[in-house]
Amino acid sequence: MSDRLPVFPLSTVLFPGLVLPLHIFEERYRSLVRELVAAPEEETPHEFGVVTLRHGSEVAPDPGEDGAVPVPPIGADDLYDVGCTAELRHVTELPDGRFDIMTVGRRRFRVLGVEQGAEPYLTAHVEWLPEEDEPSPTAQLFAPRVLAAFRAYLELLRPNSEVLDQVPDDATVLSHLVAATAQLTVEERQMLLAAPDTASRLRAELKLLNREAGLLARVRAVPVPLSDLARPASPN
Repeated sequence: MSDRLPVFPLSTVLFPGLVLPLHIFEERYRSLVRELVAAPEEETPHEFGVVTLRHGSEVAPDPGEDGAVPVPPIGADDLYDVGCTAELRHVTELPDGRFDIMTVGRRRFRVLGVEQGAEPYLTAHVEWLPEEDEPSPTAQLFAPRVLAAFRAYLELLRPNSEVLDQVPDDATVLSHLVAATAQLTVEERQMLLAAPDTASRLRAELKLLNREAGLLARVRAVPVPLSDLARPASPN
């Protein structure tokens, strides 16, 4: 049995527990925000699905942009098949009807099919991916190794960084933080989101961090700013 979920295609990958701010200007997504805010919280979570685009545009051009043109409809082939819900935490309505919203990733799902029904926004039939009640012993063994590799990677990328002043105790939370923070490709982030469990995600992250740290260590000998050589993170 599947659930039907409103979805927002984006060029970024959202992970459970991570913050995602959005500026909502398209009327179809304004309508979605209004519906979510009006829904009784005790009946349904105020959340929508964030699904990463394989290709194409995430939204129609801003109405204020000159020469705006329609964006072709998005189908299942345009999207990755694993996404994460974004739960509304704060909504600010602007005088012109747009919204600035703050969301937090909540739960992962697999897209079974997408449709453009009566609603102005895209919806998807989804199945919820199982989550561990507690990280496995294997995940607990990997967590300190990944944390050490992440610290070394950040020191190479941004010397004297204070990103990890507060380290999460939970191995699953750590795995999501690393996946969202490390400068990885969209494909790599998507692979980590779809990992079947925390141990698998941490194991993959350890390999990725060691690879990235090795690359950064080598390019430090090149006489250009390190920031010019680091792989850029995916934009929201």
